[in-house]
Amino acid sequence: MRVAWIFPGQGSQVVGMGKALAAESAAARTVFERVDEALGEKLSALCFLGPSETLTLTANTQPAIVAVSMAVLAALRERVPELPAPASSAGHSLGEYAALCAAGVLSLEDTVRVCRARGLAMQDAVPPGLGAMAAVLGVDDAALQALCLEACTGGGVVSAANYNAPGQTVIAGDTAAVERAGQLVKAAGGRLIPLNVSAPFHCALMAPACRKVAEALGRCRLEAPAFEVLANVDATPKSDAISIVDALVRQVDSPVQWVRTIEAMRAGGVTHLLELGPGKVLAGLVKRIDKTLKVLSISDVSGLDEARVWFSGGTA
Repeated sequence: MRVAWIFPGQGSQVVGMGKALAAESAAARTVFERVDEALGEKLSALCFLGPSETLTLTANTQPAIVAVSMAVLAALRERVPELPAPASSAGHSLGEYAALCAAGVLSLEDTVRVCRARGLAMQDAVPPGLGAMAAVLGVDDAALQALCLEACTGGGVVSAANYNAPGQTVIAGDTAAVERAGQLVKAAGGRLIPLNVSAPFHCALMAPACRKVAEALGRCRLEAPAFEVLANVDATPKSDAISIVDALVRQVDSPVQWVRTIEAMRAGGVTHLLELGPGKVLAGLVKRIDKTLKVLSISDVSGLDEARVWFSGGTA
């Protein structure tokens, strides 16, 4: 069994996340206490109790999801003391910060502070209502790229934002351009599902946020990774601070290469993946990319018990 760790991104949040885990695990409670102190507010209470409309604000969602992911990992290490380091790791968009924190590149405190700054910067980059994102189904990457280019001839920006799975790609850009791309997708026999998001992430409209993310990362101390973390921008690991920061800054306005990331893990011999954090979104994407990979999503106490069985040899 060769294991990789993967961490979810924005969209996986839910009111109540981490609450039962913190009640059960001293290690998880410590993570939430450190996060609250680092941010100077009770982010843990927002995770546990909501309200949902406040939790879903990008500036809150981003550090909240990372906090829960780190609490899950801390509880897992507490429950499975012999937990081996992963062969590799990655996170989807925001989740890349959790992966880097898990690998010891960023401290927990710096991670949540950067994610707060990142969320604010990405939200501020485009005024509400002027940008949009949508999931496209049933259109291959090359055809979708051509359709986006055609949609841009009418003005504005629209491009691939997340290569999530074969035949499932998210596009982002100006609202009107995304709508034109949607009409072209439907004409080509594909499906378009508008996403309820606060800004058009991972496209050229996010360029103003890059500088602010770079500034936030410039205030952090980065260490060498304890294990490889595959970057979203090119699905390859970065080993030094300059390369890691460059990849994180470019990630803001570049598409998430999730298909390539999972394929790279598989090519490296990975057979099992642990999804650490709220939800099971990544497990579903992994199964669409490679059905031979086994994925265990851990977000609560029952997931910790399943993981203990995994590492005691109870599963293959």
